Amino acid sequence: MNRYARQVILPEIGAEGQARIGAAHLLVVGAGGLGVPVVQYLAAAGVGRITLVDPDLVEETNLHRQPIYGPHLGRPKAEAAAEFARTLNPDVAVAPLVAWLTPDNAPGLVADADLVLDCADSFAVSYILSDCCLAAGRPLISASVLGLSGYVGGFCGSAPSLRAVFPDLPDTLATCASAGVLGPVVGMFGLIQAQMALAVLVGLTPSPLGQLIRYEMQGFRSSAFRFDDAPEPDEIFPFLAKNDLQANDFVVELRDEAEAPQPAARHARRHRVEDFGPGGPRPAAGQRAVFACRSGLRAWRAADRLRPHWPGEILLLADPPIILTGEPR
Repeated sequence: MNRYARQVILPEIGAEGQARIGAAHLLVVGAGGLGVPVVQYLAAAGVGRITLVDPDLVEETNLHRQPIYGPHLGRPKAEAAAEFARTLNPDVAVAPLVAWLTPDNAPGLVADADLVLDCADSFAVSYILSDCCLAAGRPLISASVLGLSGYVGGFCGSAPSLRAVFPDLPDTLATCASAGVLGPVVGMFGLIQAQMALAVLVGLTPSPLGQLIRYEMQGFRSSAFRFDDAPEPDEIFPFLAKNDLQANDFVVELRDEAEAPQPAARHARRHRVEDFGPGGPRPAAGQRAVFACRSGLRAWRAADRLRPHWPGEILLLADPPIILTGEPR
């Protein structure tokens, strides 16, 4: 019997839907607690090609929520997950990319895919992917989980972007490494991402694009809303690739020398977030302001403080490259 018989028999799928699934090329960014169930179930469903991006190695602390990596301690997650997926379903081509997702490589990766899944543990990666997907017209399925709660939603493509729904800094700056996460909770959100991706591929209605779902699993509560008409923000602070820095940029390194002995650029000046505001430092006319920190969070805060007092271009730089899985920001 055909391995896909139980899903092909569904009237919502059928032979035509299965053909769409088999012809699809998906970009999955992050092979951690979200990415593991995403890759498992999309490979099992017969997705034609998956490009899997993650720079991390498997660590023992990953295993409670990423159980496929038990035999693979010390190996790159992307390679171990690709090997698992190929064993699960030899019909699926999985290309691992052991690399950071950055503003440099994101546009090409997004343009080459039919649909993008954001399974990263980094708000910066989420916004970079949203910006690229909005520009390229690609659907984005994004999730974020911390502790016992989180959200999952369908953005871009035919829907507003992540920035339209979350135009401001996150409420919390914690990560799974600093605040913890329960394995089944993050796995559940990954499964919903996989289901949303399949729904987009086969054209189920209502579309998950424009839909956001929240779950709070301590009290087993859920909520959902549609954001089809959410306006895009009038102004954004885009993330900049380090290679795109210019000699004339007003580059601000927000980390001290203990955290970053080498600043983001040789001509960067060191400041604190609190230095910016009324009477604070300003770029010269014609300069771009570039704020740099480890994850981009402090950079965004500094940009917010500068904007009311300076009208020029403001960019953010996450350096070293964007954190994908689990490290403190």
